[in-house]
Amino acid sequence: MKLGMAIDLDRCIGCRTCMVVCKNHNAQPEGIWWNRVFTIGSDEHQVATGTRGAGYEMAFMPVSCQHCENASCVKVCPTGASYTADDGTVLVDYERCIGCRYCLAACPYGVRQFNWEDPAKTKGVDEDRYCYGYPLDSLDEGRLVYTRDRPQGVAEKCTFCHQYRVEGEKPACVRGCPANARIFGDLDDPNSDVSRYLDGRPTSRLREELGNDPKVLYVQAGAKQKPQLVYGEGM
Repeated sequence: MKLGMAIDLDRCIGCRTCMVVCKNHNAQPEGIWWNRVFTIGSDEHQVATGTRGAGYEMAFMPVSCQHCENASCVKVCPTGASYTADDGTVLVDYERCIGCRYCLAACPYGVRQFNWEDPAKTKGVDEDRYCYGYPLDSLDEGRLVYTRDRPQGVAEKCTFCHQYRVEGEKPACVRGCPANARIFGDLDDPNSDVSRYLDGRPTSRLREELGNDPKVLYVQAGAKQKPQLVYGEGM
């Protein structure tokens, strides 16, 4: 099994719903975003690029953990907290992470986040103390890879919603995308949703020249160039 995701850039409308549902479902503290969506070529989101004479255009680039086959973050982790699971996803064992942040420095996509705050203290609205996020801990062969009350000082990132996948559900961003721009499944299974969707479609991956072999594939019909890793403001 090799779980992966296709993101159709022609379908993405830049609404950032994937960011919001990811943040809420995974109880991410203030300032942490596992999913981000940028407007290509613009410093501000949903601001078109171009000129009056040549015309304007607006395209979007969703970026999150690429769940690399040859992950740099796994190689540099001194405790084995970052590791590749049997299903091909790259996960973080919160109980082994010592907060050295080597993985943040090694990741070429800038998607690793570091939790400086205690989510148990930052969660809550007024006196009702509404707690967001999937409420139960999620384990991968005994390793804690998701908990709503994460310890302070650990590295975080997208897990393809491990807590939902073990219940047979798709990641929250896939279920929440109003444009159906995200397709998820087993890349090794020719009959999976993602394999059938990718069949015959042009694909590319971010920074392929580095040899990380990402398992997130971008689809864009008739694209003249590969999608580039971009960073914007307002995050």
